[in-house]
Amino acid sequence: MKTSCRVLIHILVIQLLTVLSISSREFDFFYFVQQWPGSYCDTRRSCCYPTTGKPEADFGIHGLWPNYDDGTYPSNCDSSIRFDSSKISDLKSGLERYWPTLACPSSDGNKFWAHEWTKHGSCAESVFDEHGYFQAGLNLRKQVNLLQALESAGIKPDGRFYSVEKIKEAIQEAIGFAPGIECNVDASKNHQLYQVYLCVDHSGTKLIECPVAPSSRCGYKIEFPSFGKHGRDASLDSDHTEL
Repeated sequence: MKTSCRVLIHILVIQLLTVLSISSREFDFFYFVQQWPGSYCDTRRSCCYPTTGKPEADFGIHGLWPNYDDGTYPSNCDSSIRFDSSKISDLKSGLERYWPTLACPSSDGNKFWAHEWTKHGSCAESVFDEHGYFQAGLNLRKQVNLLQALESAGIKPDGRFYSVEKIKEAIQEAIGFAPGIECNVDASKNHQLYQVYLCVDHSGTKLIECPVAPSSRCGYKIEFPSFGKHGRDASLDSDHTEL
């Protein structure tokens, strides 16, 4: 019995050390992820507009996520980190415009930003403090205008279906790097253009070719839904949570 306990303890210690080793391992690159609000809202769960006002009909930042070259990623790396909204007070207007929340119930965005900072930003402490993390996301957003890139190629948020390859080509033509495309599925089971992944170097400043592509789950052609008076949204009836 004592031998069995010693073996079990030994195994648990090894597992713990493995987890600690992984969590402390330095990341390789960032995914810079932007989402289309029309697709976020156009599901059975729907969405809620922020208390600060309805977002623009444009791609919004979901996050800046540290990743490893093997496709895995760290998360929640420092339990001592606490989000402090006062540290990003000068960025508030930019965050409300370019990094808005669509989760329900409606909020001012602080819960969403706190989630992104503690889950992802805490794993990039070697590069950014809290202010630097959100500033980097806003700087990258200024570098990349996805909607303009798509519309210049005749791909518009009009509820029509477009080739995934054409979408990728349009973005690559505009920014010089191939994107990763993630789709969701609406209530009618149509695949939609949901999120666009771009890869950024370890410094969080320069776009690079992706070392590993994100999972896609897209059909050959996908819908680019509208967002606005013709889009699906809700203010009260959803519990759609942030990723």
